[in-house]
Amino acid sequence: MVLTSLEILAFSFIAGIFGALLGLGGGIIVIPALTLLLGVDIKYAIGASIVSVIATSSGAAVAYVRDKITNLRIGMFLEIATTTGAITGAYLAGLISPKYLYIIFGIVLLYSALAMLRKRHEELPQNVVSHPLAKKLKLEGSYFDKVLNKEVKYKVTGVYSGFGTMYAAGVLSGLLGIGSGIFKVMAMDLFMKLPMKVSTATSNFMIGVTAAASAGMYLMRGYIDPKIAGPVALGVLLGATLGTRIMEKLRNTTIRKIFIPVLAYISIQMLIKGLGV
Repeated sequence: MVLTSLEILAFSFIAGIFGALLGLGGGIIVIPALTLLLGVDIKYAIGASIVSVIATSSGAAVAYVRDKITNLRIGMFLEIATTTGAITGAYLAGLISPKYLYIIFGIVLLYSALAMLRKRHEELPQNVVSHPLAKKLKLEGSYFDKVLNKEVKYKVTGVYSGFGTMYAAGVLSGLLGIGSGIFKVMAMDLFMKLPMKVSTATSNFMIGVTAAASAGMYLMRGYIDPKIAGPVALGVLLGATLGTRIMEKLRNTTIRKIFIPVLAYISIQMLIKGLGV
């Protein structure tokens, strides 16, 4: 068990780095590692993954909020859509075949990966026209970019598209029980035209709020095993702390280039699940 705990800690550390770097929960690494490599039951792996999401968010959010990279207003605004979508997804569970949703969202993510690929050399969004609602809600902001060594001011557009994507992400999360961090980053980067660093930092803040809401349910069902969740939480927290330092030293284009293959991989996995290949 000591060896297994160390293995879980190692995988979780890697998951924490990628989670903080890309705005994801770390579940994309934690769940496959626990189930396929270490033989952990999928229910306990998902429970540990939720803990890892909260740990990633806690470890990364503090640094990102302190450095003013996280846009708190956008995060709380979009969280309304995600939470509402999650409730809708929970209501629709059992009424809609999950395989069709996997196929639809797999295609959407694959298209998004191609769209990001086309703008992979774009360091900062160009020619962004502020959305009237963004001005009214004061969603626009700025942060100091340590790599560019300057204050970056950014505008926000595509508020309705971003909000709609967040709602769809919430539905998927509630219906299929998967994380929606990848959709959060995609919505803010592609539709709202935020700098990639702001998208990932804000996503890190949001995923913790979403995961905390569902953690209680998994705890009551007994799916959070301290022997598994403990090393996961510790490893992810340490990894997320390192990931935040790495992210601030990377260019927006570098983060996007790392994000694209992850997005493509998840889209292909969703299509495989949907098509039953």
